[in-house]
Amino acid sequence: MDSEKTDSKKEAMRKKALGELGELIALKTLVDNGFEKISHLNDTKRRNFHFADLLAEKDGKKYAISVKARNKFQKNGTLNNRYNLKQTHVAAVENELVAEAYWMAIPFDKNSYSVRFGSVMELKDAMGKPLSGIPMGEDCAYGEEWVKDKPHYFDFSFFTNQN
Repeated sequence: MDSEKTDSKKEAMRKKALGELGELIALKTLVDNGFEKISHLNDTKRRNFHFADLLAEKDGKKYAISVKARNKFQKNGTLNNRYNLKQTHVAAVENELVAEAYWMAIPFDKNSYSVRFGSVMELKDAMGKPLSGIPMGEDCAYGEEWVKDKPHYFDFSFFTNQN
């Protein structure tokens, strides 16, 4: 039982650290793409702000951005092709922050990362129903690819979900 608790705690720490690494990459990527007035909502509003992690501006438009950092591959080696994105609080966040809801998906592997950026409004199925996640297959049609397989120089052994 203690081993299970330890493993569970270690897994929670790994996921939290991967998320924080993703948010750092997101901040740099936003700066590189001309965004200004970037703030981390955990630091400026409250911890665990619904939906959004970052608030940024570009060309007079405000963006409430949810950052989703994941391992590119699942434990079994297959592509992690869908990142959960709960849209239940999007309208309230947009109203509170007077910003449009966007997402950044950041898949990491042991040597590189990529970044996709898109509007939550575009995440709809063929019937117009909101999706509950970001499709991240090799032929992803959502968002824009801002970074493709950029090398990182992290010791990724702690972050990986593979043996």
